[in-house]
Amino acid sequence: MKYEIFFKPKSIKDLKELPKKESEKILSKIEELGNNLNGDVKKLTNHTPEYRARIGNYRVLFEIEKDQIVIYRIKHRKDVYN
Repeated sequence: MKYEIFFKPKSIKDLKELPKKESEKILSKIEELGNNLNGDVKKLTNHTPEYRARIGNYRVLFEIEKDQIVIYRIKHRKDVYN
């Protein structure tokens, strides 16, 4: 199933704060998520948003709403769950 990808304003801000090389890598992986939810994706327990994707040392927090993936945060693994 193909998903549309939407970025919340905070996720766009998170991306802009990252080094260009890292942000390009993350955007590439997010695009892959839109085509196929395989990979290092985990459903979180007792947490909103409901899912996380692991991309190197960064985590992408997102939810799936019908045929859309909504990206909420993109942060380093030590900061993402605070």
